[in-house]
Amino acid sequence: YDGYDYPFQVNYDEKWDQIVDAFRECCDAFPDIKFSLEFKPTDENTRFFTVPSTGAALLLVKEIDRPNMGLTLDVGHMLMAGENPGQSIAMVGREKKLFGVQLNDGYTRLAAEDGMMFGSIHPSMALEVIYQLRKTGYKGHFYFDTFPQRTDPVKEAEYNIQRVKKFWKAAGKLDEMGLQEVMDNHDALAALDITNKVI
Repeated sequence: YDGYDYPFQVNYDEKWDQIVDAFRECCDAFPDIKFSLEFKPTDENTRFFTVPSTGAALLLVKEIDRPNMGLTLDVGHMLMAGENPGQSIAMVGREKKLFGVQLNDGYTRLAAEDGMMFGSIHPSMALEVIYQLRKTGYKGHFYFDTFPQRTDPVKEAEYNIQRVKKFWKAAGKLDEMGLQEVMDNHDALAALDITNKVI
């Protein structure tokens, strides 16, 4: 099991050690393969996952301590965990442990994995996601983990690609528009102004 539903249902230390040992065994057996954990705080199968946040996932990777062990961050999962996805990407990116990114969006309701199109609900957060990916030098793949249940799946994929291209181009303009000075001054209104102009 990778999670639990009730207090006292599992021994947290034993569960953590099992996960560490399992990933070490895989990493050591196949050193040429990159292993990547995608955390998720909760879902309909498990109320509490053993690795429920970016911070916990990063701690796990550090404890596994293998060069071929990293993380895949899912924007929807970060939102479900109450995180700011841009900050989470910065944390993992600075450790050079970001092996994959799943781009989507959601309404951030507890245990709700909405799988909405990228940047459709939180466009400024989507822009910051792309900005941080550029800043950390991410060179991996982008995956679109969206659920086209009532939309044409091809058109939804095209929309996601279009959004990433738009945000990638916009993110490249932020520094020349004085973003660093805005951040140095902790100026929320100026940050919103720059964001609105590039989007």
